[in-house]
Amino acid sequence: MLTAIIKNNKIEVTKTNNISLNNKKGAIVKVLGCGLCGSDIVKFVHKTVKNGTVLGHEIVAKIEEINSDTKFNIGDIIVTSHHIPCGECVYCKHGNVSMCRHFKSTNIYPGGFSEYVYLTEEHLQNVAHIKPENLTEIEASFYEPLGCIVRAVKRANLLKGDSTLVIGLGSIGILTAQTLNTYENDVMGCDLLDDRVEFLKSYNIKATKNLPDDYQADCVFMTSGADKAIDTAIKHVRSGGKILVFSSTPHDNSAYPNNEIYYRELTVLGSYSPSPEDLKDSLELLKTGRVKVDKISTEYSLKDIQKAFDDTMSNKILKAYIKVN
Repeated sequence: MLTAIIKNNKIEVTKTNNISLNNKKGAIVKVLGCGLCGSDIVKFVHKTVKNGTVLGHEIVAKIEEINSDTKFNIGDIIVTSHHIPCGECVYCKHGNVSMCRHFKSTNIYPGGFSEYVYLTEEHLQNVAHIKPENLTEIEASFYEPLGCIVRAVKRANLLKGDSTLVIGLGSIGILTAQTLNTYENDVMGCDLLDDRVEFLKSYNIKATKNLPDDYQADCVFMTSGADKAIDTAIKHVRSGGKILVFSSTPHDNSAYPNNEIYYRELTVLGSYSPSPEDLKDSLELLKTGRVKVDKISTEYSLKDIQKAFDDTMSNKILKAYIKVN
């Protein structure tokens, strides 16, 4: 089968051995396509994974072989996530599912940028769902990333009508702004690129390139990885307000000013990956069209995956979808 692996600072498509169940519980799925996540790019750019790694986890796939006690069948087209919390540890009990050790140890094999993937029985039981018929493959691929946003919005614990600022209008910022809108918050998006500001406005959500100096929000969602985003967040969050961090920054020594947090009683919290319930909510938002994703992704073939990485990193596109089969 064909897989796209990291090799010597490039993404290289290569032939590898086919995978099979070999009497294991679970399913072999034929990957139809896989979204390119920002975390894939971070791993690639910062070399946090080894040569030979297959990235990708935002998959839409067709079941080819199955040995399962679930109701899935051969031929079903599904979406799935890659991590599963145990539900019983201290992290899960406190709602920090993405810190769960079991969550971190589970994954799809070998990765979404591959013709075939093995899903465990646990994946089928907890995070896999039939693709809704009214969603295209590309739209359905947003199931997992939108689940991440749903969790972030829930963690912010906002009141209906709260003012929210989304800093950074890449694909995650666009999803965040729309999700906040469905929760009946007052949303403002901000980005330095004109086309992204206009893109969010096309969803009838307020957006700007330059915020007024006196603009302040009850909660700022930091979906930009730029170091300056921290300064913007501090400047435009109201005293007593919240900053929800949903991005990594290039320099790990970037810091939130202690005295600002202390004297202004700010709450700074992070959000990372979704629970199975967040994923269910995500699929419902997509299925009902309350969050629209049809214009966000640009499609690439598996053989052009390096170009997909390059175009995403150079801001030529919002998000890439890799058509695998």
